[in-house]
Amino acid sequence: MPAITRRSSTSYPVSILLAGIFAFQLAGIHAAELYFPPEDGEWETVTPAAVGWNAELLSQALDLAGERDSSGVVILHNGRIMGERYFSSPDNAVYQNYLQGYDARGAAIEDVASAQKSVIAVLTGMAQERGFLSIEDPVSDYLGEGWSNASAAQEKAITVEHLLSMSSGLDTEFGYVAEPDTEWLYNTPVYHSLARVLMAATGLERNELTINWISRPLGMTNTSWTPRPWAAAAIAVGLSTTARDLSRFGLMIQAGGKWGEQVILGDTEYLHDMLDSSQAMNPAYGYLWWLNGKEFVRNDGSSGVLIESAPDDLIAMQGAADRKLYLVPSLGLVITRLGYAGGLPGSSFNDAFWEALIRAAPE
Repeated sequence: MPAITRRSSTSYPVSILLAGIFAFQLAGIHAAELYFPPEDGEWETVTPAAVGWNAELLSQALDLAGERDSSGVVILHNGRIMGERYFSSPDNAVYQNYLQGYDARGAAIEDVASAQKSVIAVLTGMAQERGFLSIEDPVSDYLGEGWSNASAAQEKAITVEHLLSMSSGLDTEFGYVAEPDTEWLYNTPVYHSLARVLMAATGLERNELTINWISRPLGMTNTSWTPRPWAAAAIAVGLSTTARDLSRFGLMIQAGGKWGEQVILGDTEYLHDMLDSSQAMNPAYGYLWWLNGKEFVRNDGSSGVLIESAPDDLIAMQGAADRKLYLVPSLGLVITRLGYAGGLPGSSFNDAFWEALIRAAPE
């Protein structure tokens, strides 16, 4: 079982709040100059040199991604494709569990593992904005008593927001450990209850929700929830998508919840809270999003930042085997990486890729 981080959760340092506000303002600044690709037709590109990047060093960063068993990498600069590379599917039996097929361009359609969490966070904000739920509501309002192994009274204290922030106080077997919002645990089985909450609150299945509210408006034509016959029942559904589709989702977040003139998530307060520290026990975690430049508390109790070589305003979706979506408002970047965790030994994909990529950035 992952370690539980124990800290006081009663106050939020002013520096943490200001950092989140700053990152959100940057997203708004870039929104005015973003390009949004059509659903059909060519996605506009931009050369690295045209926007001040070093093309050779950028190519080396993409080479490194390939050496580390990536299946595809897409790099957007203000919405236009600045770099894109696809590789042979990793020759790995576990990877085959995640591979769902290929799109018309031959790009892999993959279950993105826990990167799905950030999509659920956005759907939760949309459901609240549309009046289907409040994140302050008890989970049992939607799932009924007995959805966990806690007592009825303990269960009633666990809200939707506690699931978003990984602070429910439950362990991975749904057993009661502590009062909500006093301990932090990266708890994937309990997180999956959020999709059940959304379906109960809206009366829509997860594919209906995602297609109608996100995929269709953004032109994500190869994105759907797919079964995981190899997984335990609590985590038996995954979000499958392509690198380009996931880039569209990231671009919408980069634009402050908009897709061109269309508002996707209009609740800017929720959007800000989603991309800021959701609790004080692990400040590098928002509402199911990872935040750079803030204290990241590891399972062994040590702390640092998520990616030392990346800009402080980076936010990320992260899934098993290094499925990634990175957003860096200060550089106008949206970067998607799919594939498997393999290839070169040594530093993590996060560290190795960003050490290579940042060398190509404008000085």
